[in-house]
Amino acid sequence: MFSLHQYDSFWIFLLVSISIPYLASWISGFVAPTRGGPEKLTSYESGIEPKGNTWIRFQIRYYMFALVFTVFDVETVFLYPWAVSFRELGLFAFIEVIIFIFILVIGLIHAWRKGASEWCQLPNIWLRAVERESNHTV
Repeated sequence: MFSLHQYDSFWIFLLVSISIPYLASWISGFVAPTRGGPEKLTSYESGIEPKGNTWIRFQIRYYMFALVFTVFDVETVFLYPWAVSFRELGLFAFIEVIIFIFILVIGLIHAWRKGASEWCQLPNIWLRAVERESNHTV
């Protein structure tokens, strides 16, 4: 009826591929020396002694900036194959890339308006001055 013997190599491969990370972790834990101490428990900050509490909160702006950069960086990688085969693709591909770049620019404008490209928040005093100035011009 249905023979499972044809999948023997798959099960062996699956077992080996699952066991390799556990085996590597076990071997490194067995071979490596374990010496505990106060130096091992301190935070490492590029060789500089940590000052104050090392568990500080980072603002979400840093992550948003990195995320926006990563998205646009990865998206521009898609332009490379197009540039390599530009002559063979013709006008249709050129129009597609113009639409693609237009969508990227729309996304960049949206991220810019949302403040994803700002490293730090403007002081409230400066914001109030800008609001007053914009109200006077209206």
